[in-house]
Amino acid sequence: MDVAARVTSKGQVTIPRAVREALEIVEGDEVLFRVEGGRAILARSSDLIELAGSVSVPAAKRGTPWDEVLRETRRARAAARR
Repeated sequence: MDVAARVTSKGQVTIPRAVREALEIVEGDEVLFRVEGGRAILARSSDLIELAGSVSVPAAKRGTPWDEVLRETRRARAAARR
């Protein structure tokens, strides 16, 4: 997906809705910018990634694909903020 956004005089960029929805970014989330090969890459930061290995996984959730765990967590966080 390629989406354009304009930079303001303060150097700010609004993340387009399509990108926010694709990355499941909601108000209050932290995003990371990585510069590689002359390009900026935007990624959603996850509290779970920072906590990886410090939280025990319930037996019922062991073996669940990581992207499914992230998706469920993001939905729960978004619902809690409403």
